[in-house]
Amino acid sequence: MLNIAVLVSGGGTNLQAILDSQARGEIADGKVTLVVSSKPDVYALERAKAAGVPTAVVSRKDYAAAADFDAALTAVLKENRIDLVVLAGFLSVLGETVIAAYPNRIINVHPALIPSFCGSGMYGLRPHIACLERGCKVTGATVHFVNEECDGGPILLQKAVAVLPNDTPETLQRRVMEEAEWQLLPQAIAMICRGEA
Repeated sequence: MLNIAVLVSGGGTNLQAILDSQARGEIADGKVTLVVSSKPDVYALERAKAAGVPTAVVSRKDYAAAADFDAALTAVLKENRIDLVVLAGFLSVLGETVIAAYPNRIINVHPALIPSFCGSGMYGLRPHIACLERGCKVTGATVHFVNEECDGGPILLQKAVAVLPNDTPETLQRRVMEEAEWQLLPQAIAMICRGEA
């Protein structure tokens, strides 16, 4: 049984999808045992509390240097005996020490089909804006392992989502979450917990 930490920075919709999947028994070989937020007072922490999952806040702005933030985050993960780290809308960049502490055991969900609309600065609505500006007919989401290159780790799962003629960045973001992110992230976690990735 793997201990899973979900790292969040906002509302926690992906966290909720993971918790719901776990409650349905779809993540049989792992359990969310910690939710770490980069900000206090975000709704994701309320979701964790409602599910009975312990929480922690490790805020980048509380540390003068990135290395100190990485050390604090790694310490929290190690203290809680975490085996798998899931980035679910976590807006702080992980440094080499965190990545080295969890080789091939950190995954991220990205709201586009990598290698499109990814890399530094491509988060939130930005991938969806770029997709619409380019005139794409298909977009989607990707779950990938995290390495030192932003959105550059090996891809685990992808799912395509149609771009509709009337889409705005907001409507497209919502559909990508509902049709791809909320499905792929629990699937990827279950795969890793079963030893399939």
